Parts: sequence; C-alpha cells; structure tokens
Amino acid sequence: MSKKYEKLAQEIVEKLGGKENISDAYHCQTRLRFKLIDEQKVDKEELEELDGVATYLVNAGVHQVVIGTHVKDVFEEIDKKVDVSEQNKAPSDKKSVFNIIIEFVAGTFQPIIPALSGAGMVKAVLALLVVFKIVSVESQTYYLLNLFADGVFFFLPMMLAFTVAQKLRCNPILAASVAAMMMHPNWGTLVAAGEPVKFFDIIPFNLATYTGSVIPILLIILVQSYVEKFLNRVIPKSVELVFVPMLTFLIMGTLAFSVLGPIGSIIGGYLAGFFMFLSMNASWVPAVLIGGFLPIMVMFGLHNGVAPLGVMQMAELGYDSIFGPGCVCSNIAQATASAVVAFRTKDKKMKQLAVSGSITAYMGITEPTLYGVNLPKKYPLVAAMIGGGAGGLYAGLTNTHRFATGSSGLPAILLYIGDNSMVFFWNIVIALLISAVVSAVLTYILSFKFEKEVDLPSVKEVILEDATVSNPIKGNIIPLNEVKDGAFASGALGKGFAIEPIEGKVIAPFNGKIEAVFPTKHAIGLVSETGIELLIHVGLNTVELKGQYFDTLVEPGQTVKKGQAILNFDLEKIKESGYETQVPVVITNSPQYSSIELTNKGKLLNNEEVLIVKV
Repeated sequence: MSKKYEKLAQEIVEKLGGKENISDAYHCQTRLRFKLIDEQKVDKEELEELDGVATYLVNAGVHQVVIGTHVKDVFEEIDKKVDVSEQNKAPSDKKSVFNIIIEFVAGTFQPIIPALSGAGMVKAVLALLVVFKIVSVESQTYYLLNLFADGVFFFLPMMLAFTVAQKLRCNPILAASVAAMMMHPNWGTLVAAGEPVKFFDIIPFNLATYTGSVIPILLIILVQSYVEKFLNRVIPKSVELVFVPMLTFLIMGTLAFSVLGPIGSIIGGYLAGFFMFLSMNASWVPAVLIGGFLPIMVMFGLHNGVAPLGVMQMAELGYDSIFGPGCVCSNIAQATASAVVAFRTKDKKMKQLAVSGSITAYMGITEPTLYGVNLPKKYPLVAAMIGGGAGGLYAGLTNTHRFATGSSGLPAILLYIGDNSMVFFWNIVIALLISAVVSAVLTYILSFKFEKEVDLPSVKEVILEDATVSNPIKGNIIPLNEVKDGAFASGALGKGFAIEPIEGKVIAPFNGKIEAVFPTKHAIGLVSETGIELLIHVGLNTVELKGQYFDTLVEPGQTVKKGQAILNFDLEKIKESGYETQVPVVITNSPQYSSIELTNKGKLLNNEEVLIVKV
C-alpha cells in the first residue's frame, strides 16, 4: 500500500482532536465520516486548509471530511492510525448472533493455525523419511520427530484456553493454567488406574482424558470468563491479586473435572462419531460441498466457522477429511479459472489482476482473484465451483484426508503424506488435476460467450475528447450550486449538475464502463468512451441507509450503453426516511476539461442532453 496519503491521514486525525477523540470512522463514495467524543476539539479552519481536503461538514452528529473519489485510499491510512479496522461501515450496523458465533470460532482458532501448520509439516517430513527408508519407525529419531509434532496437539487445550480467554476478555494465563490442571500427568495416572475419584469424598470426578481435546476447554473457559469477572467485581482491589486466581482455580478445577469436562467429552464423543460416520458412509459429501461452495462461503465469512471442524476432527481422529480436501480443490480450481481469464481477456488491467491473482490462489490465498476477477466476471466463478466440486467428489470417494492443517494451496499436498503411506498424497494430486482440468475447460468454453474481443480502455489509457452527458434520471435539472450539500454545491468534487428526481430509475448517460459501485448502492461511478469520469450520487447522506431502498443492476467493470438501466431506488421510501433526494451528478476529472457547460435546466425526461464537455 502506497504511503502517499499517510501524512494527510495523520493531519486529519490531529485536527479532529486526536485518535482518542474518534469513537467511530467509516467512509462513503467521496468523504470520510467520523463520530467524535468531543466536538469542541475539532480545528475546523485548519482542517479545511489541509492539502487534499475539499471541505468539512457536520450533519446529524456525523463529521464529514470531503476527500474525493480516492477516499478509500485515505481511509486505509486513517484505519491504521485510529484502529477502526472493523468500523468501515455505518455506525448503526449490528452483528447478528450467527456472525458473532462465526467471529468467535474464527478468532479462537486462527491464532493457533501457524503452530498446527508447522507441526503438520514436521509430520509430512517424517512421513517422507519413512517412505524413502531414511528413518526407521523403531528409531529414536522417529520417536523424537514425532514428539516435535505431537507436542502441539497434546497441549492443544492450553493454546485454545489462551485464545478463548483473549476473545472473551478474561485472564489468558489463568485460563491456560486451568487447562494445565486437566493435562497434569497425575490426572492421567488416576484415569489409567480406573478407580473412582471423589473430591472431598463427595463430588465425583469423571475419568476422562483431555489431552488433545477441543470441546471441553471451550466450555470451561466460557464459564470461567463469567466466574472471573464476578470475582473481580466482588473482591476488594487490595486483595484481588491473591484471591481471584485462588478462587478461580478452586471453582474452575472443581467444575472442569466434575461437570464441564465430562459434558465436553460427551459432546466430543458424539462429534467424533459424526465424523466417523461421514468418513465411513458419506465421505464424499463434505469434500463436494466445500470444493463447490467454498467461494460463496468466503464471501459471507462462513468458511471461518467450517474450517475449525477440520481441526476438531483432527483432534479426535488424527486426520481431517471435513475441510482440507475440498478447500484445496476449490482454491486450485479458482486459480486455474483466473489463469484462463488472463489468457483470454483483452483488458490489460484485468489480465494483470488475473495473472497475479492466480499465482496467489495457487499458493492458497484466493481473495484477490475471487473479488478481483472471478466474482466480477461471474463465468470463471461458476467454472471454478464446478471444477472444485468435481475434484472434491474424487477426494471424497477415495476418503482422502490430510494429517495436519496449514495452507490450502499447492504446498499443502505434503500434508496428505501420513500413515507411512503415499496413497492419500497421490489421491489429492489426482483430485487437484481433476479440479484444474474441469475448471480450465469450462472457463475457456464460457469465455467465448462472455469475453469480448476488444474491451473498453481503462481510465488511464483513454484519450479525452469533446463529448456530451445526458440526463440519467427523469426530473427537474438544477445547477450544482443549489444542492443542499456544501461539498457538492461548492464544486469541490467536480463540475456538473443536480436532479430533483420524480422517479427512482437511473440510466447510463453515455456509452462507457462502470468504474465503481459503492457497497451501500447509493452511488455509482462511470467512465465514458471519451474519458469522462462521472459520479452519480443518489440523495444526500443516503450512505446511512446502508443499501436499503436501492437495487444496483450493474457491477464494476461492466460495459454499459447509453440509456441502459443501472440503478433503481425507492424515491418515496427515501423521502419518508427523512433524507434529501437531490441527485448530484459531477464530473470528477473536471480539471482535465477546458469547459463544462449546462445546456438544459428545468424538467427533463431522462436521456436528454444536459452537459457539453470540451477538452
């Protein structure tokens, strides 16, 4: 990421009273939006004088710093300075219970993935040494290398206890200490002896082994978070350093061995039975579902909730057939589809995205190619989903599984070496070849329908020409300076006009390409064949509606013809919600033109000429 806007971001934060004064931050199509703790700390005059700030506004308690169409780049630097990485959204956004659960599971397992991955690679190396008869299974070297890898899985409850405690905001050291009780060798001795254990001769402790388990520790630390917070609240501060840990150990130790641990073990047993049932009777189902639908899961964040099932299965059975095989098939399918797009497209910018995206996807990181290539173009995404499902089907039918977690790209094939055998390795190689071939063939065939021989040039390549802009919305045309928003009215964002709409339909005002569609759907950026960069902003402050009452009909990169419908909006609902419905239409690259003249005012039908633009 370029540091071009780092200084500007720092100055904006300072003029708003510093990062401590900012309670929330997000952005829309053209401006940064802040919620502040103390409005008196804002230095309005110096803020507006900053090079890069068009103007500063306050509306309904939201402090708006107008930047322009490069606002996203500036926000990335703002984000680093005020630590609002999860706040690039409207202030009233609320997470659903489902999303909270997904985030909790992902946040719990994500920190331990490097350890699991490293241990898995050690296992893979050990398997290779055995297969090629370099190390004997009876040797001390084999014993010690196994120890290097198994340590992570043996003490998995302690690591999980630490990450769960961090997520639940209780003491992670105390949490790990409770987990340590459950893995103490003396407890293992009691379990091995098989004699009934009663605490104070009253409370029975269930004889269960907790090393390498997952479910018991999740339950225990969840309860501990409440116990610990209660103790911190009721115990005097002067003695809490001693009594909170002591009482936590006594309470949680008792609950862990008598109630929570056994419950977790029972749930874990059922879970292991479920995994075993799948592997024996329907091994193809998870691999097909993950292989085919992983891109959709990624878009909605669902993969973060599914991936830990593989870790749990590995903890219970020693291998993962739930997530790993389908995931790697899906990733290779996406990478291959992107590579074919790079070969077939004539758009230079898309070709660069597809090449770089496919390389990272082959290494297991698919987001760049998913969001930059496959999703916008659609047809490679469909081909990749079919290819990933086909590869997943083979992997499932052959009961292919991995012996460690880690990257889900080409390097991950080493994770399928285990049980002193190369069978699973060769099966995953075949599955990946099936995924790649099916995806490549389908993408190539579909490209003849969806790839045009000549795409419109990118904004940077187009040669500016004299041109006209037509009215995109039926309504009353007014000069831009009559807009009830200082940033637009001042012309800071570019010259143009505004519309007081009488219907909720937006059409393309010229032949060109969609350059941007804002996530909240209230604004669309276009670039014409002649080089005009146009922003159509429906309503004022309508970003706060978060997409409600808007329905976009196009997506970034799509070619459009003059008069083509690109956006629908519910005019009456927006009015009823209390928002101004004026629609500013501005040419954001106005400085590149010698004159921009408004040729028509008053009530106009859409598709009638409004502006004459001269180079």
